[in-house]
Amino acid sequence: MPEQKIPMTTVTNVLEKLRIEKHDNEFRMTPDGFTAGNKKYYQPEDLKIIRTYRFEGESDPADSSVIYLIEANDGLIGYSMDSYGVYSDHENDGYDDFIRKIPVEEREEQQIFQD
Repeated sequence: MPEQKIPMTTVTNVLEKLRIEKHDNEFRMTPDGFTAGNKKYYQPEDLKIIRTYRFEGESDPADSSVIYLIEANDGLIGYSMDSYGVYSDHENDGYDDFIRKIPVEEREEQQIFQD
């Protein structure tokens, strides 16, 4: 049975596609850098943002969010999700400064997902 294509038009769809591709590692901010729960800590120079998805809430601007697909220098691919604009909640943990320091190397979805 052929795999069904999932449109990347909602947060849920992107997260489901990441799960199917086994790229559902969530990078989280810690005092030591980003970690994906693998006992490794990554600095911005260890990472690349390979795709960015922005979603705007249809009825509530508070639903605006962004998903960054990130590849680490050890080949691990995962994501970091945030609300954006005035709704970002990372004022005091350094997330915003950290994410801005990660180099961007946008890739096409076909290069990331095996359809």
